[in-house]
Amino acid sequence: MEIVRNADGTLVVPVQPARQHDGDEETGAVAAATAGSETRVLHPGEGGYDEALAEWDLQQNPDRGEVVSTASGREEAMKLVHTVAESEDHAIAPAVEELEDPQASGEALRHVLLGGVHSVEAFADEVAEAEGGEPLPAHQATKIIGEVLAELDS
Repeated sequence: MEIVRNADGTLVVPVQPARQHDGDEETGAVAAATAGSETRVLHPGEGGYDEALAEWDLQQNPDRGEVVSTASGREEAMKLVHTVAESEDHAIAPAVEELEDPQASGEALRHVLLGGVHSVEAFADEVAEAEGGEPLPAHQATKIIGEVLAELDS
């Protein structure tokens, strides 16, 4: 089962069914019937969300090569995240249209996600230092990153 990203930024992820004991035939039959059908909804900021978002992004383009972040891509990505966070309507599409190098910006954001929550926190601090203002909470930065990547892939 693939990870599904909802419009509100939540992710529907598959969950491994609980292990069953060999001696419990009835429970084993129920587990076999429902195997693979269990899911969980993750919200930005929840444990495992960043990793699931990185996995979702990989699902969108499984043939994509190794993620490489360039200095110019990272700078543009920081401006983009700041612009979206500061705008009243958090409009992603117009901000993405303004990118000079959307591919480099996307790669920089993917690189941030691959580093997990600490990488997102450090990126949010970097954005605040470069663009001004207070650092975004990691869950808000992750949600914006996910929305930007979805827009870039559309």
